[in-house]
This record gives sequence, structure tokens and C-alpha cells, in this order.
Amino acid sequence: MVSLFTPYGEYLREKFGCKVQKLSVNAGFSCPNRDGTIGRGGCIYCDNRSFIPSYCSPADSVTEQLVKGKAFFGRKYPDMKYLAYFQAYTSTYSASTGRLLELYREALAVENVIGLVIGTRPDCFPGQLARQLGEINRDGYPVIVEFGAETSHDATLQLINRGHTWRQTVETVQLAVSAGLDVGLHFIMGLPDETETMMLETVRRAVEFPISSLKFHQLQVIKGTPLQRRWESGEIRLDLFTADTYLALCRKICALVPPSIAIERFTSSSPAELLVAPKWGIKNYEFVHRLQATGRS
Repeated sequence: MVSLFTPYGEYLREKFGCKVQKLSVNAGFSCPNRDGTIGRGGCIYCDNRSFIPSYCSPADSVTEQLVKGKAFFGRKYPDMKYLAYFQAYTSTYSASTGRLLELYREALAVENVIGLVIGTRPDCFPGQLARQLGEINRDGYPVIVEFGAETSHDATLQLINRGHTWRQTVETVQLAVSAGLDVGLHFIMGLPDETETMMLETVRRAVEFPISSLKFHQLQVIKGTPLQRRWESGEIRLDLFTADTYLALCRKICALVPPSIAIERFTSSSPAELLVAPKWGIKNYEFVHRLQATGRS
């Protein structure tokens, strides 16, 4: 069967030459749309508990979190190598460049950690940090930067209280690429008021960049978020995907993404106790199996 897309695992194997696993790290950062710098309350859909692994606690040091993560995965794959994934909130925010570099170097000092993955926002990636990460990359520790772009439509970014623009995404991707870093972009499909045409336009715009990977997931309504309150009150209307309608959209996404860009995931599975809707009961690997089984149209 011909694959509909380039899996992220293939990209990692080609880049590192071995089997690698991301280990999430929570370094206790915040976000500028939470602390009042550009806004309050954060993105209307966000609760970091819905995607941060249980072994990640900012009460533990970076080293302690990585050691716990290695213990979690190492039982099954004793020869595994690891990437320290600074995932929680905005991992280039709430600290000076010097402090950030200390944390990143601490991670790289952990045995079998061979690179960094840094998740952040397009408006929180200064040029000085980009240049310093470029030096780490050139020193033999590959650095991948993943930007949460969410959508290319500014009206949507304003509605979800994101606090940055698509232009900032464009400029920051160019900055990171010019520093020699691999870049990934994250998008949410099904955001309020977005049509399928708008979602596919976002994908078309994204693949024009010299990026390495894309990550998608369907919009989920999480308990206690502003999105839940505004949806249930009728203030916001949502057309939530079913598994089948989202599968159809993802087939169209795959047709737009060239083989040179890997796709890391299509879905997100929040903990059952936090998830309001949609409740599919499908893991990402199960969704991918269904998608691949449809073949090319």
C-alpha cells in the first residue's frame, strides 16, 4: 500500500539514524496571553493537563523529569535514544535567554538525550535565542523548533485569544530556518467559524515554508475552558468533527502536503475525565491506520 504521507518516524530515523523517542519536559513556564503581557486567560480551548504526560512536573528538575521519562520508555526499548521535548505552555517564555540555555544544556547532559525539541509560539522566539540554538545545532545536538501556529487566519487567532498573527508565524519560521533549525508547525482543525476551505488554505500556506514537519489535531472541548463555557452558552457555534468527517478532511490534507514534509499526528486524545466533546475513543495510531487503509483517491 502506498502511504498517503511521510510519517514523522521516518523523518526522525533519517535525521538521527536510530530509533528516538520524545520525552516531554515541563519547565514551569507560562504564556504571554495568560500572564497579562498580551492578554489573560490563555487560548480559549487550552488546558495543558490534557496533553502533558504524568511524569512531567515542574516541581522536578529537567534532569529528574527526563530520567523518569526514560524509565517509562526504556523498559521496552533499552537501546532507545531520546529528544528532550520542552512542551508545556510556551517553552521559550518567562525566562531569559541565558536561563533557557541552561535548561536546554541540562537536558542534553542526560545520558542518551541526543537532541532538543522546543515547543513555543511564533511571538516568543527572539533572534538571540534562535542564533544560540543554531550554535547548539552546529555543535552536534540537533534542535527542532515546533511553533503552535494553530491557523493562518487572523480573525480566528483573535477569536481564540491566541494573541499573535499569521505574519508573525511567517517571520518567525524564516528566522528559525535561517538559523539552521528544523521547524515544525502545529495546527488545529475545526476552530470556531472556520470552513473546510479555510482549513485547507492554512495547509497550502504552511507547505510553502521550508519546514520539516506538521502536526494536526481536531478541536476538542475540554472541561473548564472558556471554549466550553462559551459553546454551552451558545456564544460560540462549533461544527465538531465526527471521526468520519475528520478522516475525509485529512485525506484532503495529505494530498496537499509534499513527501518532503512529515506529518507527526492527525489527532489528539485528551484524558476522558477532561474531554467534553467530541468523544471518538480513537487513538492517533488507530486513526492513521484507518486513513492509510483508504489509499489514495
